[in-house]
Amino acid sequence: MFGQPALQIAHLHKSFGAKHAVNDLTMNVPSGCMFGFVGPNGAGKTTTLSMVTGLLRPDYGTVSVLGHDVWSDPAGAKALMGVLPDGLRMFDRLSGREMLVLSGEMHGLGTGIAAERADSILAALDLSADANTMVADYSAGMTKKIGLACALIHSPRLLLLDEPFEAVDPVSGQSIRKILRDFVNSGGTVVMSSHVMELVETLCDAVGVIAEGRLLAAGPLDVVRQGMSLQQRFISLVGGRVVDESSLSWLGQAR
Repeated sequence: MFGQPALQIAHLHKSFGAKHAVNDLTMNVPSGCMFGFVGPNGAGKTTTLSMVTGLLRPDYGTVSVLGHDVWSDPAGAKALMGVLPDGLRMFDRLSGREMLVLSGEMHGLGTGIAAERADSILAALDLSADANTMVADYSAGMTKKIGLACALIHSPRLLLLDEPFEAVDPVSGQSIRKILRDFVNSGGTVVMSSHVMELVETLCDAVGVIAEGRLLAAGPLDVVRQGMSLQQRFISLVGGRVVDESSLSWLGQAR
């Protein structure tokens, strides 16, 4: 169904003290697909993506992007990636357009090409009216969109997005969906983390489920779901906690 792996992760491990944040994780993401990476809070999603992108060094294990090892060939691997990390820090005293042009230039684009691409991405994300506004004055949703634009401007082969739809309004979310789907249809690969099962189910071709640092399931969406909704399958894999209603019996009581 898909091409050769765009991303290969082998025996990846990262501990913080006694906590195994990512525990011997092995996973392949094929080229030309939209891959959803899901798990409970604290499951290890962000830690995994931070190691994949070279922002965090693993204790051991390897990561390869289209044949380029992230740690032995960081320049080769990172040139192929576009990254929207969690809690992205920006040069927020620049305008949105200046930020995009700078990002393009840092990825080796000429100023003219970077400016042309910046204008087209700003228009696609409905940010043209705020192109000359400082990023520091952007809303949370606008900041998320300009971060995505910075990840796209150099036309990468692999996009790694940590919660790309968080704080984004439905209209902008629909535009982002189309941009990402067009990117995949043109041969690119997207790996996105999310807590929203319905979003992953409607957008992604394949999915990986992680909990307590371990990969519990990965593969094409229908294979992982096993005839259930993704929400049901997710809960069956990670285990759902039953709330003792008696412990909250005071809720709703009149004073």
